[in-house]
Amino acid sequence: MGSLWRDVATQREGSQSLCNAHRGDAKESSRAMLPPDRLTRAIPHGKTMAMILIYKLFRAAEYDALVAAGETAGAPVDLADGYVHFSTGDQVAVTAAKHFAGVGGLKLLAIDADALGDDLKWEVSRGGALFPHLYRKLRVADVVWVRDLPLQDGQHQFDGVTL
Repeated sequence: MGSLWRDVATQREGSQSLCNAHRGDAKESSRAMLPPDRLTRAIPHGKTMAMILIYKLFRAAEYDALVAAGETAGAPVDLADGYVHFSTGDQVAVTAAKHFAGVGGLKLLAIDADALGDDLKWEVSRGGALFPHLYRKLRVADVVWVRDLPLQDGQHQFDGVTL
């Protein structure tokens, strides 16, 4: 399957301008419909690339178990379904409200979708939208960053988090 990386042509004081986007050979896969959640990072030869980020919500104990073991098959819902559930940047706030209403102490993990390779499948779920599902254990090495997700007045606060 082709790379999901995109060339970034210019970079000005923290803001990036994407151009020359390419996805390689998408082969009619649902992966060709990946959302544009991005985080840029430097790569060899002076190019800057953007990665597609997906997100996982864990309770603090679930996150601690991931860190302690180095990998996890996920939360109870993931174990029951046989894959690790993720959300896109556009989906994660709704996921938090629907499945974690009123739950404090959540951790928001960002994962590079392309780095998960063919074990990541984009499948139709809630409301006909495509959701990312990982058909292997999630590894600590898969995590790009993690943030506490504060709860205020019963709602999770994504302020200050670029999705």
